[in-house]
Amino acid sequence: MEVRAQLSMVLNLDKCIGCHACSVACKNMWTNRKGAEYMWWNNVETKPGTGYPSSWEDQNKYNGGWEKTASGMKLKMGGQAKLFSRIFYNPDQPVMKNYYEPWTYQFENLINAPDGDVLPTARAVSQITGEFMDIKKGPNWDDDLSGSDLYAVNDPNLTQEEQQMIRDFETVFMFHLPRLCNHCLNPACAASCPSGAIYKRGEDGIVLVNQEKCKSWRYCVTACPYKKVYYNWNTQKSEKCIMCFPRIENGEPTLCAQSCPGKIRSLGVLLYDLDALTEAMTADEKDLVEAFRSCVLDPKDPMVKKAAAENGITAEWIKAAENSVIYSYVKELGIALPLHPEFRTFPSFFYVPPLSPVVRSSETHSGIPELKDLKIPARLLADKFTAGNVAEIERVLKKLLDIRRYKRALMLKDEHEARKTAAESLLSAEQMEKAYRLFTQATMKERMLIPMSSRGEDGDPYEKQGCTGFGIQGKKGWRK
Repeated sequence: MEVRAQLSMVLNLDKCIGCHACSVACKNMWTNRKGAEYMWWNNVETKPGTGYPSSWEDQNKYNGGWEKTASGMKLKMGGQAKLFSRIFYNPDQPVMKNYYEPWTYQFENLINAPDGDVLPTARAVSQITGEFMDIKKGPNWDDDLSGSDLYAVNDPNLTQEEQQMIRDFETVFMFHLPRLCNHCLNPACAASCPSGAIYKRGEDGIVLVNQEKCKSWRYCVTACPYKKVYYNWNTQKSEKCIMCFPRIENGEPTLCAQSCPGKIRSLGVLLYDLDALTEAMTADEKDLVEAFRSCVLDPKDPMVKKAAAENGITAEWIKAAENSVIYSYVKELGIALPLHPEFRTFPSFFYVPPLSPVVRSSETHSGIPELKDLKIPARLLADKFTAGNVAEIERVLKKLLDIRRYKRALMLKDEHEARKTAAESLLSAEQMEKAYRLFTQATMKERMLIPMSSRGEDGDPYEKQGCTGFGIQGKKGWRK
């Protein structure tokens, strides 16, 4: 058993209201620079929809992530021979039309325009060419429009019948999906880099780009199936989410987590077995979630703590893992799932899947609805969170419904219904109480348990902008 520590995050989609506070906080802190205009290290997508960049989930188009072979695993984008044949043209990479052309507005015209008969306007101006532009697309362009003809029909997770179904008013549904780099345990971006510029830190598992080593190959952009590595056209280097490491090293949460008004995010240390992970990588798709869970270790197990200490994990980090809510969400309660586990990068970020309103025919239901009455098809959620394993996503949704049913019965002082629910549920009464507390009453200190790092130091993290992982301090590349 080789124990490793990983900083992980859990996002409760039932609580996300799509306010984009996380995206704005991240943007203002890290990517408000030339060449980073189109970078949204954290974005919030409306599902069903095409996402950002468009259709990022379609690996038949982008060839990101890993695929299982007879001899083990290989990058879906191909081996070295194929990569070198595509040095000058790589059709698997997203291009500007898959993102958007960043723009600003001609605000000075509002003040400096000559006198006239009409009010001056601020026309959109491209931040790349400086030319006036007619805006056709932007970040979060499909916000709250997932049921429209423009976006639902292009969601690669929906069948043709489901695309038609969600456009019917009675059955339309949507939910929000915040996305950022998953700081994967098996990052395809790092494996694809010919220069070895992308690396995973041993002490906390954060994946970073060494800007000095990056040679602009951009294979990392293709290899990341979540399309969370971006190419800075000004510095000609790749950049990605750095998990706010200058804050993390000082025991502070990431900005996206701290700025969330819905308190949907929890952050903490997860211990996992690297030996078990190696075996789990080649599990069949239907078994991937369970194989992943089997790698997660109980931080209160004396054998695990002993092995962790022998592997160099400090006592402070082991204690943080013991008190972290991440283990409870992922392993103990089994209600948090990785996004698209079939990409086989083994994300370290997890999602509590959303429940949904009931279908019209069930709206007269007097209590908590049954699984079959929910508007969001279980198969759609299975494609996102359990590699198509519908039985697994139904188990998780049933647990979430049972928590609501149990607490409703207690609120109505219906002890018979509460005992019946606890007896029939996959969770015990104590576990349902624990989950309810995590959802509704956990304090900031409980949700964000981050140990100090030996790299921690004083100073304003904003001053770190331009260091390893997000630009080159003092160097501008070829373009100005």
